[in-house]
Amino acid sequence: MNKPTEVLATSEKGASRKVFDRLKDAYRRQPYIDLKTRLDTLKKIEEILIKNEAAICETISQDFGNRSFHETKILEIIGSISGLRYTRKKLKKWIKPQKRHVSVLFFGAKNVVIPQAKGVVGIVTPWNYPLFLSLSPLTSVIAAGNRAMIKLASNSQNLCVLLQSLFSKHIPDDIVTFLPGVGASEFSSLPFDHLVFTGSPDVGRTIMKSASQHLTPVTLELGGKSPTIITEDYDILAAVDRIMYSKLVNSGQMCVAPDYLFVPANKVETFIEAAKATVFARYSELESKDYTSIIDQKAYDRLMDTLQDARKKGAEIINLLPGDENKDSIRKISPLIAKNVTEEMRLMQEEIFGPILPIKTYDKIDEVIDYINSHERPLALYIYSNNKKVQEKLLAHTMSGGVSINDCAMHVGQHDMPFGGIGNSGMGQYHGLEGFMEFSKMRPVFKQAKRALSLAPPYGDKTDRIYNFVTKMKRIS
Repeated sequence: MNKPTEVLATSEKGASRKVFDRLKDAYRRQPYIDLKTRLDTLKKIEEILIKNEAAICETISQDFGNRSFHETKILEIIGSISGLRYTRKKLKKWIKPQKRHVSVLFFGAKNVVIPQAKGVVGIVTPWNYPLFLSLSPLTSVIAAGNRAMIKLASNSQNLCVLLQSLFSKHIPDDIVTFLPGVGASEFSSLPFDHLVFTGSPDVGRTIMKSASQHLTPVTLELGGKSPTIITEDYDILAAVDRIMYSKLVNSGQMCVAPDYLFVPANKVETFIEAAKATVFARYSELESKDYTSIIDQKAYDRLMDTLQDARKKGAEIINLLPGDENKDSIRKISPLIAKNVTEEMRLMQEEIFGPILPIKTYDKIDEVIDYINSHERPLALYIYSNNKKVQEKLLAHTMSGGVSINDCAMHVGQHDMPFGGIGNSGMGQYHGLEGFMEFSKMRPVFKQAKRALSLAPPYGDKTDRIYNFVTKMKRIS
């Protein structure tokens, strides 16, 4: 298998433009891809995943340095397959023209909305879930009848080469093409009909600026600091079990990971002791093959600097595993809890994207609401409470991309609900029907009746009578 550096070195300058032109020409020749072809393409993608799961797991682990095969299977392969199957099940219904109401002023006319493919869609995928975050938007893109170009992160180039090879054998390259070795700026500057980007808010702004040169619509999934709240009524042990899973899967390198935690002051020590027991039962040691490495040295160093900054400013760092807090040789950082955190710490200013969980205490739920609302809108909000009034208050007085109640991140796996951010955490959404609509032009078509009401000049008594009649009607629309 080619190494990422070899792929990058042999990448032809301007290759992405040539690929784009090929897909655009194919779209012009055949702007409508029929239902059968869309369903067949989605089915072939599923078959690629099933038949090549071992190679995919091995390749992703190679890109990470170490990544649990089970995490790849559960979170990437199963997640992708279930989305593909759900979409195939619903697609026949989604593509039908939608009849719309006609105003009485246009009696006898017809309104219909036709979902049509936009054309060529670019997908820019991050390294943390490189398979799922490629195929989840791709599923919606193909369902809507588009053609797609996909660029994976520089840290996922082994996977990109593998997917390019697998897809090219089974799916026409004028429908789906993966592009190893292509830079983000070159890719995002192409005149796509729609562009999907998953990554950081800072890079998202750059992507959006590039896309604006062609007035390309964008879907941005940008992450952020997702708050997690445990209320007085909720079982602390149940909360620990679920929170620590979502925080430590993929070693915390997940855009919807719980980023910081609000706990009632009287339950902090109980949470910490339970977290130690839970983490030890799952991993036992830092070298565990089930515990994923930090993606690269740059990310590892950033996390270590963030920890050092927190310590200098008064944070207490608690190691949840016995032994070393970190091992540079395998780029692993132990699951950690940070107490006594303050706003001056980088830990509370930047998305952590690692296995460190800051804890903040509170007395009243209004303190939590005020804190959340004083910061950028997060991609996710997590509420652990059985009190419906508290749940409703938090939902009504905060805003986030999505919400999971009494669990973390599980809303992402619901294929009949949209996934997307708001404000600093993104714009647009995909998954399910909303994903189909995101990548479709919902084209309105009005068909006039054979005999239609005319209000053309010369104006006079007839026009006035019609006007008076219409304005006195209770229902015009």
